[in-house]
Amino acid sequence: MKKIYVGLIGFGTIGTGVVKLLQNSSQIIEKRLGARLILKKIADVDLTTPRDVSVEKGLLIKDANEILNDPEISIVIELMGGYEPARSFILEAIRKKKHVVTANKALLATYGNEIFKTAEEEGVDIGFEASVGGTIPIIKTLKEGLVANRIKSVSGIMNGTSNYILTKMTDEGEIFDAVLKEAQDLGFAEADPSFDIEGIDTAHKLAITLSLSYGKRVKLDDIFIKGISEISQKDIEFAKDLGYKIKPLAIAIQREDFIEARIHPTMIPFDHLLANVNGNFNAFHITCDAADSVFLYGQGSGMMPTASAVVSDLVDISRNMLKGIARRVPSRSRREDIIEDIKLMPMDDIVTNYYFRFSVIDRPGVLSKISGILGENNISIASVIQKGRKHDNAGAVPIVMTTHESKEKNVQKALKEIDRLEIVRGKTILVRIEDEKLK
Repeated sequence: MKKIYVGLIGFGTIGTGVVKLLQNSSQIIEKRLGARLILKKIADVDLTTPRDVSVEKGLLIKDANEILNDPEISIVIELMGGYEPARSFILEAIRKKKHVVTANKALLATYGNEIFKTAEEEGVDIGFEASVGGTIPIIKTLKEGLVANRIKSVSGIMNGTSNYILTKMTDEGEIFDAVLKEAQDLGFAEADPSFDIEGIDTAHKLAITLSLSYGKRVKLDDIFIKGISEISQKDIEFAKDLGYKIKPLAIAIQREDFIEARIHPTMIPFDHLLANVNGNFNAFHITCDAADSVFLYGQGSGMMPTASAVVSDLVDISRNMLKGIARRVPSRSRREDIIEDIKLMPMDDIVTNYYFRFSVIDRPGVLSKISGILGENNISIASVIQKGRKHDNAGAVPIVMTTHESKEKNVQKALKEIDRLEIVRGKTILVRIEDEKLK
């Protein structure tokens, strides 16, 4: 039986999962592939920390160049993360005609143009299913399953940590800081959770998703990002009163020659498919012209779910090798020489619905003053909530409003004017709403 030799760079959590899966599923993989995958070398700077898997002593090495320079190794798995030396290792592997599998979303979102172009020039495959959505096959769906479709929109929950936090706040009434600490204790959130809660991790995933959906290069800095750290229990409760849940959404919508791309906490109706994706699960809702609506759901992170996606890419590439072919499917769904820069719609031009929570002094005329400023900026009010007259520590009471469709530029201008009023205490809280009934 033919043997295909593999090298692994990075023996952390996901790397451990890949080794474990290759060991535990070796027979079923061999039957389905018709060849034997041999993990020949594992490179990591840390060879002493115990892992939850046993490997032969000779497999572990410190120098990744031993993998890159080994002519017998045909596929390199990069799971070390970060930008460097991961970028250099991947490019070197490609230039040595080795196929690559990676889960490195930050690297692909930032340096993907260079990496994918080099892979095409050298005629090798690069698998990156694990970089977006963990075990959810979103990349294969966009590249192959929906290849005949024009993608109208992609919306999704792409970060399990943020979803876990908002789910706990919604279901158990806990405050943000307490849930974040719990997520860190459980390993869902890093010691520095900013990439997760401020939307940066999601931006990396959305950039990759955009390039696959529309076959164009994406500038990461052009994507609007707003994290979940300003969401309070008050907003969770008001959302419930309005018939909504707050979810950490990434949204991409085709708008003629532009793509609308934004990441922020979003209120969606209780009956929306994404409203019922809870805990640390991820999900993607795709709309397109032929297939209409596609919904994908599953574990978006974690050792074994992510390892499953890595091994899936490994088997796909190995199947190509057995047939003596490569690049049967272009890395980003179309040839690199016809990919153009994507045109993202400026955030100021976005039109959607809004939730505002104002903290104001309880006196007559306040509501009419705020409503007047909104009206002057072409913002139409859909609903107003005033609950009781209980003051907070600043001596203020909340007024909540939702709007009909309004332009972001007008909203930001109006809120700046409102927040300068002497009757207002603190910055107005804004949450965007996606609700077809308000269109």
